[in-house]
Amino acid sequence: MKLIVGLGNPETRYARSRHNAGWIYLDFLARQGSFASWQDSNKFHANIARGHLAGTDILLAQPTTHMNDSGSAVEALMNFYQFELTDFLLVYDDLDLTFGTYKLTDHSPHTHNGVASVKSHLPTSAEFLQLRLGVDDRAGERQIPPMDYVLMPLSPDQLNTWEKETFPTATREVESWL
Repeated sequence: MKLIVGLGNPETRYARSRHNAGWIYLDFLARQGSFASWQDSNKFHANIARGHLAGTDILLAQPTTHMNDSGSAVEALMNFYQFELTDFLLVYDDLDLTFGTYKLTDHSPHTHNGVASVKSHLPTSAEFLQLRLGVDDRAGERQIPPMDYVLMPLSPDQLNTWEKETFPTATREVESWL
């Protein structure tokens, strides 16, 4: 079984924000495979869904701990299910990448509090696969502080771009990993 964790914040007001890219992608992924409905798990501090994608058993998880404490949920899941780091994919927003692009890599952006939290709850020097979803479409205008910017809601056109272009292409690479 593989573990795919999407980072985000649980409040409804952030549901369609750039910072919830990980949650939005996992909702998309759950529709692509055969997954059970999302279940709220207090034990793991996450919404979880089990299913199959590309012939592989998958556990999807959306930590409900808030972005900056996502590592505690990841640690609980990794320990309970005895996942190896090679069985783990972390999905999140990346302000270093242009909107609509993505990178599947084992390298993190310069700063991301959610990723830092996850890393702090894993073995030291841990490397794991990451799907970094580009969210920067400011076109050179940087008046809005980054933290405020990533919490702003996405437009319907932006969500459509992810659903129709970015996510399907990224999923083909995720399926290759599986």
